Amino acid sequence: MDSEALDKKIRELESELNQLKKERRTLLKRPVTVTVPEENEALFGEVEERVSEYFSDFHFDPISGEITVYGERYVLFRSSSFSFEFLDFIKERYADRDPAEAMSIGNNFLFDNAKVIGKKDAIAFHDRLNLKEPIEKLSAGPVHFAYTGWANVEIYPDSRPIPDEDFVLRFQHHNSFEAQAWIKAGKKSSVPVCTMNCGYSAGWCEESFGIPLTTVEVTCEAKGDDECSFIMAPPDKIEQYIEDELDLPSLENVEIPVFFKRKYTEEKLRESLEQKELLIQEIHHRVKNNLQVITSLLRLQMDNLSDERLREEFLSSINRITTMAAVHEMMYQEKDFDRMQMRSYFEELTKSLVQLYAINDLVEVSVSIDVQDRDFDLESSIPLALIMNELTCNSFKHALTKGGKFYVRLNTHLSGYELIIGDNGEGFDESVAKEGLGISLVEILCEQLNAELSVKNASTGLEYKIVFSLPE
Repeated sequence: MDSEALDKKIRELESELNQLKKERRTLLKRPVTVTVPEENEALFGEVEERVSEYFSDFHFDPISGEITVYGERYVLFRSSSFSFEFLDFIKERYADRDPAEAMSIGNNFLFDNAKVIGKKDAIAFHDRLNLKEPIEKLSAGPVHFAYTGWANVEIYPDSRPIPDEDFVLRFQHHNSFEAQAWIKAGKKSSVPVCTMNCGYSAGWCEESFGIPLTTVEVTCEAKGDDECSFIMAPPDKIEQYIEDELDLPSLENVEIPVFFKRKYTEEKLRESLEQKELLIQEIHHRVKNNLQVITSLLRLQMDNLSDERLREEFLSSINRITTMAAVHEMMYQEKDFDRMQMRSYFEELTKSLVQLYAINDLVEVSVSIDVQDRDFDLESSIPLALIMNELTCNSFKHALTKGGKFYVRLNTHLSGYELIIGDNGEGFDESVAKEGLGISLVEILCEQLNAELSVKNASTGLEYKIVFSLPE
């Protein structure tokens, strides 16, 4: 062959080679493993080629027990072990619970693990392929998904893969490993089963777009539907998308996957508890302030009174309010807000009342609290505090003006508890005492507590015994 003919042949071959390269580039514009809207085909095709090169370096070495792809170690699992077999095991372990609850526990576990894997795979591939833009980062996900045996992905044209709260991805998984595991085992589910598909896709896209995302499977081949279709969106938006998709008035039969649901629930409970604690703190603060305002108003009114008897009645009312304020203060300090420890409550209350009334150093005070400690509620604490206030006031006001002994005892009793308050004064005239507000108030408060009141009145002293029980 002469040189001219040789040159011609070379040019023909070069032309054919260029044409083949052109056709190859054209073919690569359309992804092989992923079906996407036309405007995204070129981008997904480029990524497909790069991921394909990555998986072309595949090594299976059972002697060393390793499977590697491009130097990265992989592990194979049977698909059934992460689908119906796993859920059957969970249902057996939680046989004492409702089957739906057991399924929820199992699905939450699968979703969480798959989402972690999806996030970590995304980070590795974004770095390996040097992907920067969110849509580029997303594109590697479905391709990697197919090469690792999860499913083939078809992304619907009405998707909005954008990095903000309006993100929504509608897609279908062809030949999902989870749905096919059920079908090949001859099983049929009443609910969608592609939980790990949901978790992995949500994890990859969440890492790609930098926003919280979750995925819900709306139709599933394992329950008799024509396809396994999904919706992915921010957690606070996905319910509306599902309602629109399924045309449902409510989502009673659809469980929205939540990443680390238990932790999420604990955080929500903690937030709710903190909010309630702040609210209760504010209520206690306002109650205390309001009681102080009432006390101040009564004192102002009392200062304008010349009648000594009326002044004493005003002062008694002020002391009752002060006692209620002291109980609220103790509740506030306990940080439990609606319950206190019984022992500390009676000890602190007695100390507060003695300080309020004891103006004579000759009075000997004896306090004996002989009960096992237990929680004590606000509903019982206020009436008991007011009873103790009235009886302490009476002792220091009438029996102990010149000194003597005042005692408070709290003991267990067959009916609950026995509160004894007394002094060694001269007792009182019962006909006169019944005309006063104090004893009448004590009787009313005892009725409120369903408590039994008895009085031992003698020249050697006065003793009140209140037997009561506490609600469980």
